Amino acid sequence: MNILETERLLLRHFVREDLPELYALYSDPVVRRFFPEGTLSLDETGEELEWFLGGHPRHPELGLWATIYKPTAQFIGRCGLLPWTIDGVFEVEIAYMLAQAWWGQGLATEAALGIREYAYETLNLSRLICLIDAGNQASIRVATKIGMQFEKTGFDDKGPYVLYSVQRPTVK
Repeated sequence: MNILETERLLLRHFVREDLPELYALYSDPVVRRFFPEGTLSLDETGEELEWFLGGHPRHPELGLWATIYKPTAQFIGRCGLLPWTIDGVFEVEIAYMLAQAWWGQGLATEAALGIREYAYETLNLSRLICLIDAGNQASIRVATKIGMQFEKTGFDDKGPYVLYSVQRPTVK
């Protein structure tokens, strides 16, 4: 099922046939260098794929979605919205991860902008965050390009992070 479209991207629910492309993404050490668990095995990737087939299990309107480059119908990554509880507060994160071949083309920013608007307009969310490894300057740039600002540093069971956030603009 399609979730949203941007000029160049289609974000849709995963299907089991996405496993080879998702595994290629998750087994790339450069793509996964800022993730505490590092690369994932085929079995681990399959478990995550099953987890997100219909959206997030506890919040089906959220989840990670296959990200498709519309001109070629090629799987290029996974992006979406993830629920977290941080300091006792429910938060929703914009998440984005693209294969290396697609870096530097503005596609992560395009996906994140589309997700932000979807979160505001369709899900009526008023606040969004990004949890980022402090060394991941590319992800920090994407977060700031979509209007997020640094809020704080933190530490959880996966290690240290920086938290960027954005509030939905109020209509006057």
